[in-house]
Amino acid sequence: MGNRIDRRAVLRGMGAALALPWMESLSPVARAADAASASAAGPPVRMCYWYVPNGVHLPSWFPDRDGPLIDLPETLRPLSFARDHLNCYHGLIHNTALVNGDDEGCGHGQGAASFLTGAQAYRSQDDVRVGVSADQLYARHVGRETRLPSLELGCESARSGNAFGYSGTYKTHISWRTATSPAPYEMNPKLVFDRLFTDGAADLARSTVADRDFYRRSILDYALDDARRVRDRISSADRLKLDQYLTGVREVERRIQDAAPPPELTGTGFDRPEGIPEDFDQHLRLMCDLMVLAFQTDSTRAASFMVTKEATDRNYPWLGFTDGHHELSHHGGEEEKHRKLREIDRYHVSILAYMVEKMMTVEEADGSTLLDNAVILYGSGISDGDRHDHVNLPVVTVGSAGGRLRTGRHLAYREETPMANLLLTMLQQAGVPVDRFGDSTEPLPGLAV
Repeated sequence: MGNRIDRRAVLRGMGAALALPWMESLSPVARAADAASASAAGPPVRMCYWYVPNGVHLPSWFPDRDGPLIDLPETLRPLSFARDHLNCYHGLIHNTALVNGDDEGCGHGQGAASFLTGAQAYRSQDDVRVGVSADQLYARHVGRETRLPSLELGCESARSGNAFGYSGTYKTHISWRTATSPAPYEMNPKLVFDRLFTDGAADLARSTVADRDFYRRSILDYALDDARRVRDRISSADRLKLDQYLTGVREVERRIQDAAPPPELTGTGFDRPEGIPEDFDQHLRLMCDLMVLAFQTDSTRAASFMVTKEATDRNYPWLGFTDGHHELSHHGGEEEKHRKLREIDRYHVSILAYMVEKMMTVEEADGSTLLDNAVILYGSGISDGDRHDHVNLPVVTVGSAGGRLRTGRHLAYREETPMANLLLTMLQQAGVPVDRFGDSTEPLPGLAV
């Protein structure tokens, strides 16, 4: 690593590659460069897009009044501690998710396909075409500055059948690199971890991963010499920050190892654990931890997270019932189904809150937090699952993109305002030179500072 700490320092050894978070103990030249960058534009903006399926229970989603957020509705209360960073939106629609001339359609695939594209899904069981998604447009803008242009994650198998003349691909993808090329998500936390912390293309890295898996060692073991050299040349405050970071990496790695299903012994050989937790709650939280680490180390600035695929019938027994999510979304006005939907919605928001709280603890170069310099868009491409509609979509954002967005408010817009207007505003405030996006008509008024 030479005689000074580089501003993009990476701990290396035997195929390991651990990018370091920001620390004060940079070389004088790098410190001056960071100071100039911070004064000019601040830390980089991270964009994160979450998708939840099947709509929500609308009566407990929207705040009672417009303007400053005071009392959050029941579903959003897990985010009460981050209320000043939160925006709720009322009146947004994806016209491109509507049937729009088709004689039939189920709405699930159309909702997911349009969510980040603002474009209409092409009806065919064999071909797909929709549009470039907002996360990928942002990745094109900033991706050359990071190891990974973007990160696509999910927690449920992407297999899905065709429906109503539409490809099942639409129900399992929200990120699209081109109009005809979806960006597949990774659902294995172990493989995501390896992408973040190894030089994955090298044969040496592959042997390191195999060695680590076999002996259940830590990836940190292979970078100890580099870590000691760094630790000897940084301040006591940065030593604490480095120790906390490495402890956090090891904790995530340990949880991934512990969460892997036990290997199956068969008469023909040994099946190596895949690293996908059997516990869904663990799975969700690990993916959140990995996104935070990716943003903290500036490994990527664009991420999408499909909590589960559209039309999923996953159940949530730890909430006290085993009804499938899709089945419950067709509530037919039944109060008991409404109650269970509220529980699922609140649970999903609590996982978002878990990630938000972690981002609030990560310090950036100018004294701000990782959350201050991010925007997380969270929502569904369907509003009411019983009607399969896309009007008044349940969408919130958390974070101000480095102070570029006003936060802490419930923003009510005229009915049927394109949700693409929100996507356009986020892209513009993150520095992407774009005047239109999807079916947008204008940036959302009153959102940008």
